[in-house]
Amino acid sequence: MGVESVFLPSTYARGVPYEMFERLRREAPVCWIPEPAVGPWPAGSGYFGVFRHADVKHVLRTPGDFSSYLGATQIRDPETPGDLAFVRAMMLNTDPPDHSRLRRIVAAAFSPRAVRLLEETIAARAAALFAAGECDFVEVAADLPVWTLAQVMGVPDGDRRLLYDWASRVIGYQDADYAGLSTAGAGRLSPMGRLALAARPRLEPGVNPRSRAALADMFAYARALAATPHDEKSVMSAMLTGGLTEAEFQNMFFLFAVAGNETLRNGIPGGLLTLLRHPAEHARLRADPSLLPSAIEEMLRFWPPVMDFRRTATRDLTLAGQEIKAGDKVVVYHASANRDPAAFPGPDRFDVARTPNDHVSFGFGPHFCLGAHLARVQMRAVFAELLKWQVTLTGDPVRLTSNFQNGLKHLPVRLRLSSDA
Repeated sequence: MGVESVFLPSTYARGVPYEMFERLRREAPVCWIPEPAVGPWPAGSGYFGVFRHADVKHVLRTPGDFSSYLGATQIRDPETPGDLAFVRAMMLNTDPPDHSRLRRIVAAAFSPRAVRLLEETIAARAAALFAAGECDFVEVAADLPVWTLAQVMGVPDGDRRLLYDWASRVIGYQDADYAGLSTAGAGRLSPMGRLALAARPRLEPGVNPRSRAALADMFAYARALAATPHDEKSVMSAMLTGGLTEAEFQNMFFLFAVAGNETLRNGIPGGLLTLLRHPAEHARLRADPSLLPSAIEEMLRFWPPVMDFRRTATRDLTLAGQEIKAGDKVVVYHASANRDPAAFPGPDRFDVARTPNDHVSFGFGPHFCLGAHLARVQMRAVFAELLKWQVTLTGDPVRLTSNFQNGLKHLPVRLRLSSDA
């Protein structure tokens, strides 16, 4: 298996290439990765992959050398200067001081105090997710992050499925099952939702799913949502009154609709599958639920929902002995960093009591995930409830074809209350 397999989406449909990462950390911790054509997507320029924990953290905390703004944060380059200019309005694709300004506008809505106000309702929603019998856990688990996101953003209940579809199209565009997903029924949608559905474009294969053209329906919804009244303490109110430009607001909505959804939609099923594949640790957690906080961190380390992020070198420099030129793509691999033995004793061992746990699944540095605390609250709520159930795999898990998200499309399980065992 050549080094280009690290880039190919088809690699991840089989599993994260941890053996390749281990070899690269040892032999070529910063190395050139070709970017061949994939289906309708043209070949790219290639990039430097970064695989060691210390180097990944260095890149993420040094925006002066490794910019999120110059080429944005996805491996694939935006097709046109207009596409690049548009995505640069998103907080994810900015550098300080612009990033600091955008982050301050919405940070209060994700403070521990603000999240505490949601905890009781999140716990109640998690408790209502499960019923005895067989189910596809991926579909069941998708409900909570979409519901929570809708609560935070003031999206009507009937429109929640739009958030699910938009995230699927953006994150799963390399997977034929997700690229054109449309599950929102018009009968339940609000007038805003029906407006968005009518604005959905018909696109040829190969169109960038993150471009303004491809997401015309989502941005139509964002404009309509912005025009509706909002609680003055809400995230939407903070964004609308905080000084965002129209493009910045629409891109902030895009960021929340996708990142606030997909991380948990993949992390929760991935966490359960990890437990099921490590029955001794699963039993240990069930016997001692006080280990749940450390177990959540270990699930995140072992199954990072986001496997990589891109930066662009701002100047000629050297990283781990590798010369990098200004303008080169630099892609950090969270999935590799989380298995680095220099940072984690026994990195391939799943340990629900592991502490400390310096994983980078939520990033590091100025772009550390703004919603990390809210994500942890949701994961704790789900797994606290799941500890009451006997869970058995009833079929093979099916992975998402993506070189970005560590996702599952299907996880067939049988649920039975422990009291019925």
